Amino acid sequence: MKKSKRIFTALSHLSLPQWWQKNWQRVAFLFFLTIFIFLFIFRFLPIPFSAYMVQQKIGHILQGDFRYKTQYDWVNLENISPSVQLAVIASEDQRFPDHFGFDFEAIQRAIKYNEKSPKGVRGASTISQQTAKNLILWHGQNWLRKGLEVPATLLLEITWSKKRILEVYLNIAEFGNGIFGIEAASHYYFKKTAKNLTSNEAALLAAILPNPIIYNANKPSALIRKKQAWILRQMRNLGTEYLNDL
Repeated sequence: MKKSKRIFTALSHLSLPQWWQKNWQRVAFLFFLTIFIFLFIFRFLPIPFSAYMVQQKIGHILQGDFRYKTQYDWVNLENISPSVQLAVIASEDQRFPDHFGFDFEAIQRAIKYNEKSPKGVRGASTISQQTAKNLILWHGQNWLRKGLEVPATLLLEITWSKKRILEVYLNIAEFGNGIFGIEAASHYYFKKTAKNLTSNEAALLAAILPNPIIYNANKPSALIRKKQAWILRQMRNLGTEYLNDL
């Protein structure tokens, strides 16, 4: 009893800010060491699930939605149509083979655009950043997540090849409510495997990626059709040999 009282007294004098000031470096080191070990282990192994999948599942349960199901089927990059790979890069990150996780030119363009258009927000996240966010972190607009995203993305680039990053991104990206990965999306929308997707189908799926809950590949709006056409033009400009640089 006396021992428990002494422990309680000691804890009562230890405020969180004081503890954090003394231990934040140790916590940060352990956090990023854990991420590095995880990335090293899964350099070649299929990813069983992502942090965002878990976040979505827990979120639906907390809202009382116990019928929410995750559709997810891992598929190797060799079994994903080159059109899909090219469509996603053309749409999301055309400098993907060249940067080290961050596209500073895109960031500058986004800043200028957002300054001129306060109502419209343009992002500049690369495929590497989105992979780190979906796989390791969580979705949400807060400085903690954005701050952790930087070193997590760098660790991803250091540990994995560009092909591996693209492979994982295509497997864990959300393409609809509970639909994760290009293989599940291919079966859901087109009743075929990811390997057999056409350029038009690939561009359509890439077009809904910014917000797959609002945008629907089954009933694409005029905006999505316009984005699909733009992606197809970008794919032609890049050419299939573009993938050889990965």
